Amino acid sequence: MEDATTGFLGVILALFALYLVVWFYILLPARMAESRGRSVIGWVLLSLMFSLILACLLLWLLGNEPNRGGARL
Repeated sequence: MEDATTGFLGVILALFALYLVVWFYILLPARMAESRGRSVIGWVLLSLMFSLILACLLLWLLGNEPNRGGARL
């Protein structure tokens, strides 16, 4: 019985770890880029190829896209 419980908990833990990895490396930079009017695919690829921290830091420092739709007063 302990082996089945340990196996089940291991699967749950692995799925949770997979969710965290997907969230950190794909969803976080995608949402940051989208909210700033930047290329979602480009920033996700940057975070996957180089560094998640670098991509998020650059998105934060660059801010909103200056040519984003809508006139500003």
